[in-house]
Amino acid sequence: MQQDRILLDHGSGGTASKQLIEELFLKYLDDPVLSSLQDCAVIDNQAGRLAFSTDSYVVDPLFFPGGDIGSLAVHGTVNDLAMGGARPIGLSLALILEEGLLFETLERVVASVARCSKECGVPVLTGDTKVVPKGKGDLVFINTSGIGMVKEGVDLSPTKVRDGDVVILSGGMGDHGVTIMTRRAGIELKGALRSDSAPLHMMVSSLLNGLPAGTVHCLRDPTRGGVATTLNEIAESCGLAIIVEEDDVPIHPEVASGCEILGLDPFHLANEGKCLAIVDGAVGERALEIIRQAPHGEEAEIIGTVASGERGGRVILNTGIGGRRIVTSLHGNPLPRIC
Repeated sequence: MQQDRILLDHGSGGTASKQLIEELFLKYLDDPVLSSLQDCAVIDNQAGRLAFSTDSYVVDPLFFPGGDIGSLAVHGTVNDLAMGGARPIGLSLALILEEGLLFETLERVVASVARCSKECGVPVLTGDTKVVPKGKGDLVFINTSGIGMVKEGVDLSPTKVRDGDVVILSGGMGDHGVTIMTRRAGIELKGALRSDSAPLHMMVSSLLNGLPAGTVHCLRDPTRGGVATTLNEIAESCGLAIIVEEDDVPIHPEVASGCEILGLDPFHLANEGKCLAIVDGAVGERALEIIRQAPHGEEAEIIGTVASGERGGRVILNTGIGGRRIVTSLHGNPLPRIC
């Protein structure tokens, strides 16, 4: 590439577009299916039911401790598939670039996408690039879609949640939300505050393969809206109450400090590498052991139970000082552009 910035020509579909694809995207994303540069990816027969997910990423800043917009896009879509019990098998990658974007910035993003997709074992199979005039975008927007296969016997849904189930959170909550907020505000906190962006499909695979069929009822990743919003959505769907023990909820000291400074509730903060698993109470301890042994699950804890003896559709927090309060879903938008 002779230019150091993205030009409108790079989105024209002509020689500049061809050069961008060949000298940047195929340099890092070298899967044979993608390299054929067809209008669609053809995937060989796979066993199981098809899962499909799509998401868009507009995070600001593009790069942050623990990740960047590229790794976030890969991890986010892989995790969405995993929460449905799917084995991810391929991704699409579409980028909307603003005219004037530094080429080195774009290369850094694409290199991150390539590294993460290889680490996850989930290749980018097809893609697209568009360039908008300067002032009509914000550097880089990414859309990723993913497909995966769900093996027979796996059927996960909030409607499957039952009385007596236990709720497991795979690690400290709020890391991503506080990292983005403090980075944007220029606030420095003591400790190793960083995003929790990480792939969860291996953890989910271990859980589903390590427990009796039908005992994993629901999996969700508490991204936007945080743990509180996700648990409320589950409670409303199953019609039961979810009782959470505040002292059992993992949270890093840096996140707690950041929430105090910024006046935020950690239950409402975004996570990008955490899983909420609701399983049959009889296998709760075994499920916790499996998650703790899986990548990114070392800090997992059982944080609550599902109960029919309370008013249904609510999340109730037993506080550390012996009180009780209703945990509501996030209202408004206290943390924009977190993913």
